Amino acid sequence: MYSVRNVTKDLYWVGANDHRLSLFENIHPIPKGVSYNAYVLLDEKTVLFDTVDWSVCRQFLENLDHVLDGRPLDYMIINHMEPDHGASIEEILLRYPDVTIISTEKAFMLMRQFGFAIEGHTLEEVKEKDTKCFGSHTVTFLAAPMVHWPEAMVTFDVTNGALFSADAFGTFGALDGKLFNDEVNFDRDWIDDARRYYTNIVGKYGPHVQLLLKKATGIVNDIKYICPLHGPVWRSDFAYLLDKYDRWSRYEPEEKGILIAYASMYGNTEAAASALAAKLCEKGMTNVVMYDVSNTHVSYLISEAFHYSHVVLASVTYNLGIYPVMHNFLMDMKALNLQNRTFAIVENGSWACKSGDLMERFIQDEMKKMTVLNTRLSLASSLKSEKSHELDSLVDVILESMEEKK
Repeated sequence: MYSVRNVTKDLYWVGANDHRLSLFENIHPIPKGVSYNAYVLLDEKTVLFDTVDWSVCRQFLENLDHVLDGRPLDYMIINHMEPDHGASIEEILLRYPDVTIISTEKAFMLMRQFGFAIEGHTLEEVKEKDTKCFGSHTVTFLAAPMVHWPEAMVTFDVTNGALFSADAFGTFGALDGKLFNDEVNFDRDWIDDARRYYTNIVGKYGPHVQLLLKKATGIVNDIKYICPLHGPVWRSDFAYLLDKYDRWSRYEPEEKGILIAYASMYGNTEAAASALAAKLCEKGMTNVVMYDVSNTHVSYLISEAFHYSHVVLASVTYNLGIYPVMHNFLMDMKALNLQNRTFAIVENGSWACKSGDLMERFIQDEMKKMTVLNTRLSLASSLKSEKSHELDSLVDVILESMEEKK
């Protein structure tokens, strides 16, 4: 049975939702599922914008067949051919062998690398600012390299104002019937998944996102719909969405607040982290979140590190080094290019307390534009009452640094 939504005149969503997949890219948990979005334009020529993951291909094909209603498929535009979107390209070619594929040179190269059987079909390579007319609708193509693959582009329909944005402006989460941003409470129910999607999938490539945002300024007043490959279609409140992407891609925190990430073997470092959180709240800073790095997937930690201005790393020493899961968190922050954060350190060790020095060295030597506060809480196995003044000092220094960055 088909399940489609009308986006605007002549344009239809023909994608599908996946609640069975537990790990996106086989790494990121998606407890709320994910949508794979594809769109069809019915003009003098028919146009498919992208395909879907193989896991939902059957639903996608039923949707496409319903919308075409016996018409041939004339064009297939591939903005991004990563397999969660490009996996069904061959199925389209089998069912519509006369279709013309429009994409970038690098996209065609990658299709061949993945073994997609595109040879023998009509291929039309497009470049920056090329245009194509399908009847009453004319589209223009904008390159979007490294957002987040090198072959990516976005397509703008100058007739109806629809921007087909590839993986830009996407989010984890299945749509479950609701297609548009104004059909959901995005800031309540979706922003955390949107942030986690961006920071973990695209986060490393902030400068490239900034370039795309600058390109979009030339058409921003003409955009009526933003049609990403995952998540809701935007038809209102563009300023909200663009502000988030601008902040994330400049590595600026969304708000003043504190992420406390702790690595604790037997609960003592956790107890110190809890005491620190309580002291912060007592002094008026209640925008504090705590996570155990041992049982929190790192994608959530990365998202929160992008979210807040301050990060407290509390780690036990392990084999004279940083506790492995904390070290992994640091490595992921580096890999995803996190910048412009203030760090505080809590270290613990029973006979050789090394984790604090090692964490500070990593932040200063391996990461960019980071501040490490010069006050540290050092523990010998557990937090003792005689350390209360050091705890208070750390709280005061953190709060002072937040005031300085107003």
